[in-house]
Amino acid sequence: MYESTASPAADTATYAWLHRLTPLSPFALLAVIALVELATPDWLRLGPVLAAAPVLAAAICGVRATAAVAASTIGVKALLDLADHRWGSSTSQILNIALVAVGLASLLASSIRQRRERELTQVRSVAETAQRTLIRPLPGRVDSVLLRGTYMAAESEARIGGDFYEVLHTPHGVRLLIGDVRGKGLPAVDASAALLGAFREAAHHEPCLADVARWLEGSAHRNIQRLYGEDFTERFATALLVEIPDEPVVRLVHCGHPEPLAIRNGVVHGCGAAEPGPPIGLAGLVEGGPVVETVPFDGGDRLLLYTDGVIEARDGSGRFYPLPERTARWSGHPLDQLVDHVRADLRRHAGGDLDDDAALLAIERLPQGS
Repeated sequence: MYESTASPAADTATYAWLHRLTPLSPFALLAVIALVELATPDWLRLGPVLAAAPVLAAAICGVRATAAVAASTIGVKALLDLADHRWGSSTSQILNIALVAVGLASLLASSIRQRRERELTQVRSVAETAQRTLIRPLPGRVDSVLLRGTYMAAESEARIGGDFYEVLHTPHGVRLLIGDVRGKGLPAVDASAALLGAFREAAHHEPCLADVARWLEGSAHRNIQRLYGEDFTERFATALLVEIPDEPVVRLVHCGHPEPLAIRNGVVHGCGAAEPGPPIGLAGLVEGGPVVETVPFDGGDRLLLYTDGVIEARDGSGRFYPLPERTARWSGHPLDQLVDHVRADLRRHAGGDLDDDAALLAIERLPQGS
């Protein structure tokens, strides 16, 4: 599925036109079959094909429309029998009984489909609410920082996954978290919720960004024990913590996460960690603790944070998505356009749906006085 280039108004008009046309499709099919039946020789009987009309209606129409199509089918069959002088024959009666049975079955199928569609709509509504709670909509601006983000689920119908991010305005500056929980499904969602809750608490209380990372580690450890009753597992999360103080710098704590991209004067380069730390949940395997790294971050500078679902997306030839190269193409565009371009280009590169969840977060420091 490629990103649409049509305007929203055109998409809405097209959808409305198709929505009005859909209920007419079974009647159009019924009319075509009847005309072909009248035009063919007597030895070629197309009457049984009339059953396709109520079946089609059951798939795309409501119960009332399906009932109307089923009744019309029986009426058209009766008119065809009268026109061909076959009314009352045993073959005609058997076919009429079959059409009645197909019509009733179509009504039942339409009713079941509509009930399941209502249930699916309710489930999607709950999932979207959970998504908004887990990954809250980003503010466009926090203090002197512009923000744009996007979340792309691996499945086109999905609304929630194991990737997460958060932005908070704290007494210690603007603090950000982006991460990716190993695994998928509800356990990954549960772990994401626990880490986000811990970050939202720790970011306001801990003056040192490294202590925030330690708080997340403790939360992950407690969560693993609660869910699995284990002291150590391969269940972990990569994470990157970012702090933007009033000074023209940015502080980073790498926890096994892909390095962010820095954009300065249109030039894109990676912000690799001199001392990268282990993923959240695996700190017990190494000595020492999280290390805070400070890099310049002045007015007009940008950072692009992302999860591995972005850089590990493959095209048909198996090539990974070249994020730094593609970002450089749009580095001079406004922040929202940069994110939109990367998102659309990523989906084109992957040929539609992604194989893994992907999150992208772009930030820009405004010049002083803006």
